[in-house]
Order: sequence, then structure tokens, then C-alpha cells
Amino acid sequence: MYSEAAVTSVRAKFEMLRDVFDERTRRLWAAAEATALGRGGLKAVAEATGLARSTIYLGQRELRKPRSDEMRGRIRRPGGGRKQLTETDPSLGAALNALVEPATRGDPMSPLRWTCKSTRKLAAELRAQGHAVSHTTVAELLASMGYSLQATQKTKEARSKHGDRNAQFEHINAQVKAFQKAGQPVVSVDTKKKELIGDFTNKGREYQPKGMPEQVRVHDFIDKDLGKAIPYGVYDVSGNCGWVSVGVDHDTAAFAVESIRRWWSSMGRFAYPHASRLLITADGGGSNASRSRLWKMELQSLANRVGLAISVCHLPPGTSKWNKIEHRMFSHITQNWRGRPLVSHEAVVNLIANTTTATGLRIRAKLDRGSYPLDIEVPEAAMKGLRIKRHAFHGDWNYTIRPNTPSG
Repeated sequence: MYSEAAVTSVRAKFEMLRDVFDERTRRLWAAAEATALGRGGLKAVAEATGLARSTIYLGQRELRKPRSDEMRGRIRRPGGGRKQLTETDPSLGAALNALVEPATRGDPMSPLRWTCKSTRKLAAELRAQGHAVSHTTVAELLASMGYSLQATQKTKEARSKHGDRNAQFEHINAQVKAFQKAGQPVVSVDTKKKELIGDFTNKGREYQPKGMPEQVRVHDFIDKDLGKAIPYGVYDVSGNCGWVSVGVDHDTAAFAVESIRRWWSSMGRFAYPHASRLLITADGGGSNASRSRLWKMELQSLANRVGLAISVCHLPPGTSKWNKIEHRMFSHITQNWRGRPLVSHEAVVNLIANTTTATGLRIRAKLDRGSYPLDIEVPEAAMKGLRIKRHAFHGDWNYTIRPNTPSG
């Protein structure tokens, strides 16, 4: 017959071990304790652990019966345990899929049609349809059906495909090859995404001591004292090197052309000492837009200053991601500063300038604290003074601006 001391001893051991037990080991341990106590042991263990006597008795039967190879490592016998909801409710999977299916967006009359589809809201809608399901089960079902949480992906351009898109790329390719064959410089230009300066979050991860992540602000509101960084890049297609001017004011055509001038002054003229022409490939919008009067006027000033005939080929609408600078230079800069707060303009410049690749990419960067006002009007009279020749094919996208004065 068991004693109170036996019950207390079993209870103490159970409290120490309960967190490491699974269903089977708990049952077998209780059965072993009950057997060891002898007569009245089953009742004592049930009182000490709160387990049902039937559970302990089942464990005793298992201990007496040798386990087959099929049962080794199992917690329950084959077919034991609660049935899957998809077995007891065969229509559950289809009902859930109808709510989240991206092609049809589900039932147009569903209250989730225009709401965020969290697992709790999905579970609530399923319960309203008569399915007994919790939000945790919904999450498990979604995973088993191949769904996962995903952000949107930027792949679609706002404009439709232009009819002359392929022809324009062929024209650009022919121009690039002709310039390279003649030993003349070819550059790809663009503005990288503007960045907030300060201890703001930056996408990506970086190795840090365990448990010591970089602390950043909760909200990404611009710090008026620190401002923002506007990186405008010039990528030398033949030399696999580039220049980035980090502006602090506005991304205007004047800023874009000044960045090209700085590249030529610091890098281009040394790499191409005998150059007489320069080819620029650029997007059709932004600060270097094909329709921008200021862009063309600033290019005329640059041509006059450096003594180069400047040819420009704009990428056709809807192809901005195909600009070579995007995947040959900007992508590596983004990779280099991933997970790092851009705490100052100097930090941005240093991170850009120290970006390298296995293929030998070299980048120079410098801060441009110049002022570049917005909404500068270029009168028609100034446009008439441009020495611009439009190409026979799509002169709105392809043109050459020659110097008005000899280089000085």
C-alpha cells in the first residue's frame, strides 16, 4: 500500500521531468513508477501526476509487451491521435484556398475581399462558413499548401511595351560598339535611390556579436539636420569603373551633368586622353530625361567646357532596370552597405568608394554640397542656341551635342 511520502516523492520527480516528457515517455515513466510502488501504485501515481489511471494502465501494458520494429520511435500506435482537420473536414482546404488564391482573389462577396488576409481573419471567415478551425491551424494549412508570407516584387513597368523598344536597343548596341572600337568612352548614368541620413534601418543583415544588433530608430522620418543623400552614378562600361557624386540638395539635370563633369575631370580624361567624343546611355526620365530642356542645355555647357561631342542614347520607356549601371554598379553598392545605418554623408561616400567586386570594379565617390534649385525654366531662345543634331532613328531618344567653342 502506498504512503503519502511515496506520493510526494513521485510528485517531486514528475515536476522536475514534466517539461522534457513527450506523450509516450510521460506515459511509460508513470507506468514504471506505479509498477515499482507495487499494490496501490497506480492510484498513487495518478494522484501525484494528475494523469488518468487509464493512461498509466496503458503504459504498463506497453512495458509488458515487446515493441515491434514498426513501433520503435513512435509516440502513438499507427493511426492513433486526433485526425487531421482536412480528413474530418474534406472541404476545408478548398475553402481556404479560395480565400487566398492570388489569381481569382477569392469569392467577390467575401468580407476578406478588400482586407489584409491575416491567419486570424482567415480563420474567422472559415468559421463563419462552418469550418471549426483556429488561426494556428490556418497557418499550418497554408504552409502545407505551399503558401508563404511574401512582399510585392517590382517587375512591372507603368508603361506598356513601346513598339520600337527592340529597335532602340539595337541602335544603342551599335552605337556602343562603334564608340568602343574607336577607343572613345561610353558611360551609363542614373540616380540611385535617395537615402535618409541618420541611424535609420537599412535592409539586409550583417554579422554582429551575438545578441548585439545595431540599434536604429523605430520610425523613418527625415532628420532635418542630417538630410538625405542623392547618389548619382557614372559607370564606365569599357573600364568597369565608376564615379558617384553624393548630392545633398535636389536631383536635377544640373546635378546630373555636374556629376558627369566630375567623372570626366577625375577619371575619364585620364582613362581616355585622346577622346574626342563621349557616349552616354541613360533612362528616359528623371534628372536625365529625354524631354528635359535643362538636361540638354547643361550638356551643351559641358561639351563646351571639355571639348567633347556628347552623344546620348536614352533607354526606351519601361526598361529602366536594363540600364547597365543598375546591375553592374548600383547593385554592388547596395550589397556593400546592407544592414548598416547610413549615419552621415561621409559614411555613404566611404561605403560607396570601398565597394569592389571579384571582376575588378572600382568606384570613386565624393560629396557634392552644391545647391541645385528646382523648376528652372529654359526659354526657347536658349534651346535655339544648342548645337544639337538628332539621329535619323528616334531623334527624341538619340542625339549628339557638339561644342560651340573650342575646349579651353
